[in-house]
Amino acid sequence: MKQVSETEAARHRAKMEKRKAVQDAEVASKKIEKGLLIVNTGPGKGKSTAAFGLALRMLGHGRKVGVVQFVKGAWHTGEKDALSTFGDKVEWYAMGEGFTWETQDLKRDVAAAEAAWAKAEALMADPEIGLVILDELNIALRYDYLDLEKVVETLQARRDDLHVVVTGRNAKPALTEAADLVTEMGQVKHHFAAGVKAQKGIEF
Repeated sequence: MKQVSETEAARHRAKMEKRKAVQDAEVASKKIEKGLLIVNTGPGKGKSTAAFGLALRMLGHGRKVGVVQFVKGAWHTGEKDALSTFGDKVEWYAMGEGFTWETQDLKRDVAAAEAAWAKAEALMADPEIGLVILDELNIALRYDYLDLEKVVETLQARRDDLHVVVTGRNAKPALTEAADLVTEMGQVKHHFAAGVKAQKGIEF
């Protein structure tokens, strides 16, 4: 164990006391409580993973969660199975049919996105739901499958206590402008580039 002198310990204590005072004052100054519009975007891995982490947190506080998947509906995922153990506390709708290069059918992609958005609106209107995850909505907006202006308007008009998380690369500027919290996942290194395939428990 590192040896710490009494002088070092006293200096550290004084420093931390000052830091705590500043931190406590800043926390005390925050008075607003509201539902947040959260956007997880960027080229890095972890956008949906972070959203499902929030789902667990919300469930831990006894609130219901709604999930609409705009792209990944054709995939069977571990998170869906895990969250299904919470029973009717989670409403999950996998309504995508795969990535655009897989379907290769514009009309079909637009119809799937519109159906998913209708389900999203229904979930957002349910007063029992505390968090709605719109997984890969950014992809649908990127390819203009949905009317961006109407989507943003609806998200902004959500009820005061509802949190919404939107995931996917290439978030539109109008959406990030409307959001309360935007996190851009950067990619420093990815195992896929080294030939490692998608694996259970990591990618799905």
